[in-house]
Amino acid sequence: MATGECVSQWKQTGDTSTLRNRRTVASSGSVTEDSPRHAPGPSSGSDTHSSNGTSARLSPRGGSGDGAAGRQLLLLLLVGGLSFSGAARPIGQNRPWSFSTRLYNISEPPQVCWDETHFGKMGSYYINRTFFYDVHPPLGKMLIGLAGYMSGYNGTFPFIKPGDKYEHHNYAGMRAFCAVLGSFLPIFAYLTVLELSQSHTAALITAALLIFDTGSITISQYILLDPILLFFIMAAVLSMVKFNQQRHRPFTASWWLWLVLTGVNLAGALGVKFVGLFVILLVGLNTVSDIWRLLGDLNLSLVNIAKHFLARVFGLILLPLFLYVTIFAIHFVVLNKSGPGDGVFSAAFQSRLIGNNLHNVSMPEYLAYGSTITVKNLRFSGGYLHSHWDLYPEGVAAKQQQQVTAYLHKDDNNLWLVHRQDHNESQSGTPDLVRHGDIIQLAHKETTRNLHSHLYEAPLTKKHFQVTGYGINATGDTNDLWQVEVCGGRKGDLVKVLRSKVQFRHRATGCVLFSSGKTLPKWGWEQQEVTCSPYLKETPSSQWNIEDHINPKLPNISLSVLKPNFLEMFLESHVLMIRGNSGLKPKDNEMTSQPWHWPINYQGIRFSGVIATQYRVYLLGNPVIWWMNLACLGMYLVLVVVASVALQRGFTLDQRRMEHSHVLKRGGGLLLLGWIIHYAPFFTMDRILFYHHYFPAMLFSSMLTGVTLDVLLQNTDLLLRPPYSHWLKRGGQMVFLFTVLYSFYLFHPLSYGMTGPLAQEPGSAMAGLKWMDSWEF
Repeated sequence: MATGECVSQWKQTGDTSTLRNRRTVASSGSVTEDSPRHAPGPSSGSDTHSSNGTSARLSPRGGSGDGAAGRQLLLLLLVGGLSFSGAARPIGQNRPWSFSTRLYNISEPPQVCWDETHFGKMGSYYINRTFFYDVHPPLGKMLIGLAGYMSGYNGTFPFIKPGDKYEHHNYAGMRAFCAVLGSFLPIFAYLTVLELSQSHTAALITAALLIFDTGSITISQYILLDPILLFFIMAAVLSMVKFNQQRHRPFTASWWLWLVLTGVNLAGALGVKFVGLFVILLVGLNTVSDIWRLLGDLNLSLVNIAKHFLARVFGLILLPLFLYVTIFAIHFVVLNKSGPGDGVFSAAFQSRLIGNNLHNVSMPEYLAYGSTITVKNLRFSGGYLHSHWDLYPEGVAAKQQQQVTAYLHKDDNNLWLVHRQDHNESQSGTPDLVRHGDIIQLAHKETTRNLHSHLYEAPLTKKHFQVTGYGINATGDTNDLWQVEVCGGRKGDLVKVLRSKVQFRHRATGCVLFSSGKTLPKWGWEQQEVTCSPYLKETPSSQWNIEDHINPKLPNISLSVLKPNFLEMFLESHVLMIRGNSGLKPKDNEMTSQPWHWPINYQGIRFSGVIATQYRVYLLGNPVIWWMNLACLGMYLVLVVVASVALQRGFTLDQRRMEHSHVLKRGGGLLLLGWIIHYAPFFTMDRILFYHHYFPAMLFSSMLTGVTLDVLLQNTDLLLRPPYSHWLKRGGQMVFLFTVLYSFYLFHPLSYGMTGPLAQEPGSAMAGLKWMDSWEF
């Protein structure tokens, strides 16, 4: 479809002059002319129909009143016509707009780009059934792996670093899967805005913003979690809005369909990233508002209200929770082989993985005196209690004593011997078992030094005490004594290998053995610092686990009996994901950003290429669209304030302007709330943040822009008389369309690739488009 035809169609479908002949369906089912109608917002408490009344579905503003058939035809026209397809196919290949802009040049560049390093690799792990650790829930990576498997990828590409060539490996299927999901975003946004505003024009404006936004295109074209997350967020919002529209037909098939789809999509959003919690909050607030409206409907009995409440509990809480848990059940079943990241998990968790050194191993079940053990800290990425022959250097507390550290890898220097405080272990027969409250010594097997602490400050954590190796061949002093305490245990409880969480309390000072997680300098081989903490609160950093356990005098049991059950694995995974998210730190050359940067499009992200000879892709939103969204946020607030003040002051508004006021407050209010919920929490997060975190909020901002611009264009008669107001409205629509299309033409190389000189250099194809110094393309 040529641009002229697009404008022509816009005129036909976007013409709202039919408002003069608008119709609404009265509660009796008859059609009346010029009766007021309210846009069905998220919580239209002023609805004149009861929740058990007749449906009041309306023909959208800007249409001819043909109802569903007209909307379907317009949607087909929206996604059909203009085409960019294949690797180098020209415009006009009969492929949908939203799909064309995402699938165009999908195989370029044929190398690893940005976070494809992580998520492509994780897709490979699913194909190979290799367990791994990630800070996000598993659904997105599972779907990427499934897409790769279905498209012929065999899971053998290593995904080592950005820039690695894919060569003969079939990677395009995974990219195409993400691009197809990203292609649904303009369609979902169109349908959502159409439901909220009953205006084809508002829906078309929104769709155009998302179809031709370079940022939305780029984020959809690569093997990433973002397009999958955005798909489920938008699907959940659309399902919620569709469910709201069914309020006059409760417990019908369509009512249940949209309720269940909302719950399914909520589970999908949360199953991809924890950011999905934001859309769950949005749906939750909408549901609270809906229940409150039902309580105010005196035509409903308390029994019916209870039925409504229980239906929502099932559809929006129990069903999503069941699906979310099922995702993890599949995750644990599929990934049954040992792989990278095993060490992050507990020893009991590791024992279930084929190929792990703890899999199918037998060892004594309870800790005993005379045993040789390894002790692992329970903090995130905690290491094994470790020592070596090196001493602390001069200037570090007790400089002539042996270093004690936490080491992340298995090593013979992780082995310790368990002794009584008087070293009076049984030399024959069954050895005594260690119990909660016992006083022990831990002797390093390789060097024979005792685990020791004293009142000298620790090397890095100055408020803690230093931990060293002291004495030799079992000779030492009272500072070598430690009391064993099973967390949550009572005096006399046994210490179970792999399962018991143990603290070691220093007898002389009262401090507890602690892993700070701080990296020691080169003199400490850049291993992690171990201290003795005077702060006695139980934390993972002060809790330890007995992993390896060797004692030939005790009967062995298979570790299979110690394997955690599903609930334990589920909870452990979430504890580690939450810790991992909060502890994320930037890597070298990573483009981190602050939340205030995002709406103004302050800085993008290099997806590939950094020099003139390389194929460069740069994640940056179309600046015209993003700045238009920002302006419309402010404009929306002004319109709402003006309308509210006018009503408060007693001004009489005609039906059309009352309708616009309802659209702004209800439909626009829901979208503004969605933007706030998906944006504001990032200001409170104490973790590394990136530009791409704004894209969920950007979807809501674009939908709000569609509603705001449409209301502005519909009210041009406040400035000019007809027909001049009509011409102004048409001119505004054409200026908007031309601006969006032309800005896309200017900035499309950001998404589809650039070569040659950088933007700031002479002769660059992007010369003059570097509107902000912070842009790096």
